[in-house]
Amino acid sequence: MDQISEDYRCGYAAIVGRPNVGKSTLLNRILGQKISITSRRPQTTRHRILGIKTEAEYQAVYIDTPGLHLDAKKAMNRYLNRAAGDALNGVDVVLFVVDGLKWTEEDQAVLQRLETVSAPVILVINKVDKLDKEDLFAHLDKVSKLRDFHTIVPLSALKGDNVDAIEGEVAALLPVSEAFFPEEQVTDRSMRFMAAELIREKLMRRLGQELPYAMTVEIESYKTVKGVVHIHAVIWVERAGQKAIVIGKGGQGLKGIGQQARIELESMLEQKVFLELWVKVKDGWSADERALRSLGYGDD
Repeated sequence: MDQISEDYRCGYAAIVGRPNVGKSTLLNRILGQKISITSRRPQTTRHRILGIKTEAEYQAVYIDTPGLHLDAKKAMNRYLNRAAGDALNGVDVVLFVVDGLKWTEEDQAVLQRLETVSAPVILVINKVDKLDKEDLFAHLDKVSKLRDFHTIVPLSALKGDNVDAIEGEVAALLPVSEAFFPEEQVTDRSMRFMAAELIREKLMRRLGQELPYAMTVEIESYKTVKGVVHIHAVIWVERAGQKAIVIGKGGQGLKGIGQQARIELESMLEQKVFLELWVKVKDGWSADERALRSLGYGDD
């Protein structure tokens, strides 16, 4: 950016909500490209991820967070809640995303968590493309009484309907400041991290309900040789039976996951990719704080 005006704005906007309400889809739509992985399964997002939107008048740094949830018995669940809660510290605006007309016990828990947040809170009602207008208006009247929200914005993150309205609301709430990041930067995450997330997304989408939650991806090697990106990744599960599910009959499951991930990585990198996947068992890793840290949970 060659020249920044004296009233240029920059700040942080946290995107929070219970699992599976469309937080990552909203971030990807705002940025116009894929930064956060998505699937129909709750707890797809496991890390805080910055998405940076730079315009002529402002730079908004969005923080995609894991879904806040009530079940925090395992170390993984506690980590997810911690990552989401910590993202609220020091932000300039909060986008509280809910799923259409639904209001669950977990939505209420998120609302209670926001009672200690001093930043303005915008309630984002997602998936309105599926709703009857009269039902939506009645719901808007109901939720407006739950808290003194800065504003309430109905939208469809998937279709892009009214997403520009939320961007305008965020921009107006950012403080006057120079940009925090270079104009061309869109995330704080490395390609090594993005590769692991893309592989995990393909696992979740291909295997659906068969796939255990206790699964993660670790990149053991990421290097470029003669214009080809070589990636060696390990898919960690907790039991031998889970390993068999991921590999599939005759290895076809793992092969298909690898093909899908490689194609998307090549598109993202605009380079040829050689991707090698292994499946290994680490008993009880999702319940072990030390194992979580060794696999990159806690680096946020």
